[in-house]
Amino acid sequence: MTDLAWYLTRATGIVAAVLMVWALLWGLLFSARATGKRPRPAWWLDLHNWLGGLSLVFVVVHILASWIESADIGPVQILVPGTSAPDRWGISWGVLATYLLTLTVLTTWPKRLSNRRWWRIIHLTSIAASGFALAHAMMSGSDFGRLGYRLIVLFLSFLAFYGVFERLLSLVQQRRRAAARAALRERKALAPASPGAPAGNDFTDDDHG
Repeated sequence: MTDLAWYLTRATGIVAAVLMVWALLWGLLFSARATGKRPRPAWWLDLHNWLGGLSLVFVVVHILASWIESADIGPVQILVPGTSAPDRWGISWGVLATYLLTLTVLTTWPKRLSNRRWWRIIHLTSIAASGFALAHAMMSGSDFGRLGYRLIVLFLSFLAFYGVFERLLSLVQQRRRAAARAALRERKALAPASPGAPAGNDFTDDDHG
């Protein structure tokens, strides 16, 4: 039973980390519109929510398997950061990641939080949740000394950073486009009307794409 719990702990931990980062990247790319051909938002968002919910399921199984497998893990260590004697920081990052992931999933799926502003603030904590989960994987994973495991964690870290970078880049581009449109409207408002110019020939923002 202990051997089965050992394998289950590691397998579910890796799968949960992959699903968390995949859900994060999927949501950030959708927000940034970073893909060349914009997919249908309905199935894109459904998959994003499904990945988040599935990652929470694997996290719960990971916690239960860790409880069975290790005599040092109990209800207190599972619920309270900093209470695990061995590997205190590694376990603490996992506890914090679980709280943030649970908060994000339960305010989105199956029913989204009605207050959009608060939902957006809470949803952004998924970035921290993924970071904490990867820190947990690096500090608590007994397989981190193996090259394959390190490559998986480093690749997931790269994907998370890439998603955040794309989202920040899209925000900068949106602000620049908004500023350019505002400047164009201001110039058009201040420019004197040309005598004899037919009405309706003014360019609009839509003419500029």
